[in-house]
Amino acid sequence: MLADILICLVLIAIVISVVHSLIKNKKQGKSLCSGSCSGNCSHCSCCGHK
Repeated sequence: MLADILICLVLIAIVISVVHSLIKNKKQGKSLCSGSCSGNCSHCSCCGHK
């Protein structure tokens, strides 16, 4: 029972840290797919340029 609670707390901490990191990167202008467009954003759905 105690092990289940500890595992849940660890998983919640991991999820919170990932979300915090994503929000921090978004505020800094970084993205998950940075660089994947290779300068040609006409077909890239990541950077949002059309």
